[in-house]
Amino acid sequence: MANTVQARKRARQSIVRRARNFSLRTEFRTAIKKVLKAVAGGDKTVAQATFRDAQSTIDKIARKGIFHKNKASRHKSRLSAKVKAMASA
Repeated sequence: MANTVQARKRARQSIVRRARNFSLRTEFRTAIKKVLKAVAGGDKTVAQATFRDAQSTIDKIARKGIFHKNKASRHKSRLSAKVKAMASA
């Protein structure tokens, strides 16, 4: 257990930040799963709409530093490719 006042405060802050980061990470994964489910469903307009929502979620999480910007970009690129491939098929 932390002995100093500042160490106790840092421990409290770590718990709050961990919970917030965990929540945002879950939001990230859910957004990706929604797009993949929409693509699997075969409805082009729904897939594009969910992709737009997922894009903003992914950008928000990258901006906050939960994931690296390159990781966010990679996920957006791959999802975009799947949506576009579905649209042309």
